[in-house]
Order: sequence, then structure tokens, then C-alpha cells
Amino acid sequence: MDLTAQFRASLLAQSFPPPSTTFLTSLLATRSPPPPLPSLLATAKARLLACDLTTSTSVDRAMLAALPSTTTASSSSSSSSSSNNNNNHANRNSAITNNNNAPVASAAAAAKEIRIQRDVHVQVLDVENLSASRWEQVEELEAVARGERTRGRQVVRVVPADDDDGTTDASQTQTQTQTTTSTTTTTTTSQARGAAGSGIPTATAAVPAGPNATHRLVLQDHQGNRIYAVELRRVDRIAVGRTGIGEKMVLRAGTVISRGSVLLTPETCTVLGGRVEAWHEAWLQGRLARLKEAVGGGDGPR
Repeated sequence: MDLTAQFRASLLAQSFPPPSTTFLTSLLATRSPPPPLPSLLATAKARLLACDLTTSTSVDRAMLAALPSTTTASSSSSSSSSSNNNNNHANRNSAITNNNNAPVASAAAAAKEIRIQRDVHVQVLDVENLSASRWEQVEELEAVARGERTRGRQVVRVVPADDDDGTTDASQTQTQTQTTTSTTTTTTTSQARGAAGSGIPTATAAVPAGPNATHRLVLQDHQGNRIYAVELRRVDRIAVGRTGIGEKMVLRAGTVISRGSVLLTPETCTVLGGRVEAWHEAWLQGRLARLKEAVGGGDGPR
């Protein structure tokens, strides 16, 4: 078995999207002498996880399975022309920015249950925590942006020892406590403000999802078909601030699609990781505006 075939077999065994021969050939021929094989393999994984499944030449799309054609519908369906395919990238970026990336409704959305016949590689276009109200998420993001959230700091109060006469120096204790509290608060507030003002996206600072949280995602296959996915049971690696936009996942054969939505469980969903940086940044920058728009664009819940 030659080196290219070895690389492909190794990546497929770990459920990565099938790499194209052109991609593997160019990767193996980039340096002379070539770096160690583990290093090359890690590079291949990183590039596959950061690519766009619908347009990238790094993946062999002929080997990729698509979502069942009855689960989603696009304006041109599966028979869209090649000119429309050339515009997929621009349309998808616009959809992410304007929050129009939800799947188009289809007549098959009423189907009670459809099972995926083959493993399907998909990429994440959106993630939302259904366990927290949208206005709560708005308030959380705005609080983090103002530097009002402390991170990882805690004031520990120590009871002072008694004096020789059995009394406690109350004034000294009060002064020490106030100083400790003031120092800790100042440090944490400045750290939070520094994070908010240094260009760090505030959307990543959301409160971590609890064990009972439920998330809804928008997924896309290599043909551009989009579909909602909802956690039927908690998948640990899915969370706002943890799941990247463009992150790759594998929907295993037998995964249930009910009423037009994929039902995610730890057994049927494998999170591979990665993200498409341009999509992720656009999603982060527009998240607060999208949440406000979803709650009516006002100053409070309605």
C-alpha cells in the first residue's frame, strides 16, 4: 500500500471526510524531505476540518453521502444548475450574516420518521441553546461586554486569631476583608473588561450549558442541503461557545429524522471538531443582533 492510500485509510478509519487524491498528493509533496507521518496526518486532519464541504477540493465529494433528499428542499432542489452551485459560497455567507440559514420547509417535513441509510458528514451553520430564553442570552452577552461578569475569582475570608485578651481586632479584620474584596473585584472586573475590549467575541463568554440543556443546530451536507438537528439526549461537545460554525460532524447510519429534524444522541452523532473561521467570526459578530431581532427588537422580553 502506497503512502497516499495509507493516509486515506487512516483518515477514513477515524471518520474524517474522505480526502481527495489531489489533496493528499499535494500535501505529501510539499516538503522534501517530508516531515514525520504523524505531523502530516495532523495537518491533513486540520485542513479537512477547516474546509467547506460544499466547495473544497480537499474532500472527495463523490465518496460523501448526502442527507435523504426528502428531508430538505432548496429553491432549486437537487437538480440546481451549475451556475447556482458556483454561487453557493456567497449565498451561504450572506445567510449566516443575516440569520437566514434555516432550512427551507419541505412537504416531507411532516414525515414521522426517516432513518439515514449511510454515515453522512455535515457541517454546523448555527447553534442555539433552547434551554435559555433568548432575552436571557441577550442580557448575558451585554453584561459580558460591559465587563460585569467575574471569571474564576473567589474571595476567601479567613477568621483572624484572637488577641491575648481573648478579643478580636475588629477594625483590623474589617480592613483586611475590604482590601481583599476590593483587590479581587478590581482584578476580575479589569480582566473581563480587557477581554471584552480586546476583540474577543462576547458570544463565547456565555454560561456553559448544563447537563440538561437542549441545543438546536442547523446542519449542511456536501450538496448544500440544510436541516435542523435537535438533541434528543445530551451530546457533551455541543454547546454555544464550544461548537464552532463550520464544525464537522458525522450522522451515523440509523440516525432518525423526525418531522424534518435530525434527532441527535451520543450514539448516532460523532463530533469531529474544526470550524470555518470566516463563518465563525460572522456568526459571533451577528449573534447579539439576531437574538434581539428574535425577541422583537425591543428593550426587553415581550
